[in-house]
Amino acid sequence: MMADFGAAPKLGQILLEEGFINEDQLSKSLDEATEKNLKLGESLVALGFAVEENVYFGLSKQMGYRYFTNEQLLESREDVVRTVPEEFAKENTLLAVRREDNTLWVAMSDPDDIIAIDNLNKIAGEGIELQVAMAAPQGIRRAIEQLYVRIRKQKETKEVIGDLHFFAESEEGDEGMVDMTKAKADEDAPIIKLVNMIIGEGMKERATDIHIEPKENNVEVRYRVDGVLTSVMEPPKNAHSGIVARIKIIAKLNIAEKRLPQDGRFTIRSKEREVDVRVSILPTVNGEKVVMRLLDKGSFGFSLSTLGFEDHHFKIFKRNIIKPYGMIIVSGPTGSGKSTTLYASLQEIMSTEDNITTVEDPVEYHLDGINQVQVKPKIGLTFAASLRSILRQDPDRLLIGEIRDEETADIAVKFSLTGHLVFSTVHANDAPSTVTRLIDIGVPPFLAGSSLLLVMAQRLVRTICTHCKEEYTPKDWELEYVDIDPEEGKKKTWYKGRGCVHCRDTGYYGRTGIFEILQVSPEIRRLIFENASQDEIRDTAIEQGMETLRLHGISKAERGITTLAEVLRVTTE
Repeated sequence: MMADFGAAPKLGQILLEEGFINEDQLSKSLDEATEKNLKLGESLVALGFAVEENVYFGLSKQMGYRYFTNEQLLESREDVVRTVPEEFAKENTLLAVRREDNTLWVAMSDPDDIIAIDNLNKIAGEGIELQVAMAAPQGIRRAIEQLYVRIRKQKETKEVIGDLHFFAESEEGDEGMVDMTKAKADEDAPIIKLVNMIIGEGMKERATDIHIEPKENNVEVRYRVDGVLTSVMEPPKNAHSGIVARIKIIAKLNIAEKRLPQDGRFTIRSKEREVDVRVSILPTVNGEKVVMRLLDKGSFGFSLSTLGFEDHHFKIFKRNIIKPYGMIIVSGPTGSGKSTTLYASLQEIMSTEDNITTVEDPVEYHLDGINQVQVKPKIGLTFAASLRSILRQDPDRLLIGEIRDEETADIAVKFSLTGHLVFSTVHANDAPSTVTRLIDIGVPPFLAGSSLLLVMAQRLVRTICTHCKEEYTPKDWELEYVDIDPEEGKKKTWYKGRGCVHCRDTGYYGRTGIFEILQVSPEIRRLIFENASQDEIRDTAIEQGMETLRLHGISKAERGITTLAEVLRVTTE
């Protein structure tokens, strides 16, 4: 509800003096207000002559109230904001903004609301003097949305921090896990609380990686959320050594060694989750940089139907994963969702009639009904050693976490040629280059051609936040980069995220897959036998109907699932 603007000429004069409007705009607005029975402020905003914030600033001068700008509202301290319950603030469009000794300043869109002010006095309590100020309703609502969400997240993070238990693992494995959670007295130590907050907030924000980077004058903490790094806090430089030392203690690393890289791991357990944390420490010119990769060891919550497959992709993939033998390879860079796709595949074909075994480093999800082996190179349990033992375990289907050397590749191929279905991953840029990568590793072309059923490259693109999704017109260069004629492209409807509290102002929330599926047809198999180049394989595959990563990404952008910028970020021509 817009407040009563009182005598129009007086308000109009104030806005003229402030330079917000001119005489012609005032005259037209007065005519519009008279014709449509509007208040002057409503008329000015409706005609686009003034923004709501300027109108309310003029109104505050007219009525003699202190005024808070939209920016000042967003700068309100959270301990002051939480003085007023969120529901009451929303219902009455008001915000607790400042606390000066025993005086509480509350910004209201309607400072004449006697009932709301009476209730505010009761909420503030005895000994607190209430002072009413004015602010624009839209600015108050935006501040309420952002600040109270932040307060709720802080509360949730504190609950998570209090529930975290850290376990260091011995070289022998999980059996030697030792609780590294400090006693209650130690929990109050600033560095311990800071490290707990960094990890706890990261878990809350769905971070897959936490980067702690020393700079010249401070320390920067960044979270990788939905595949993109975002800066979240900057602790002081003098806290850096304490942060690194605390993480080294949890991961059972050498605190005294600061010149060499170190790798370690620990497990975080809370009531709801168990997270495996891989720690990498790298000396830089400004000090030691820490990267922690967070792997949720809980139950697997994906299926093939939720990964982003199109109907024709799903049919092709499903048709191949139910075959009795052969090899299915998924390729892509680190963090592109390869393991998730393979887990979903195993879940799709899982049966009590089959013996399914996996060899992984690390085991990212625990799947009931599947035998999972964790590789431990320090004690000699390598991929190759594990696979040789699994040969004697009567397997039907096998998942190999990654083919990274000739010995592992050789065993995988032999498995697939002796009546077993093998799933694995390879680091390669696209589907055709995955085939040549296998041959480069050391697999003879005739064996690669004979064993391969399907090769799939994949990437993850961020999906547009549904809370702030809006239409927009792409720039000409964006359309040209994806080979779309600008004139034709602008006839279509495109979407992007404006940015809001739900997506941390990124415009994106969550991710989906884009895929490039290469079926090994007789023609493709012949090219592999002949050791053809990846370009020849790609051209033939496209002729046979293969949709490239770029084309699949553009298709999802056209349907408003992601943006052209995301497609350009993760794919090449």
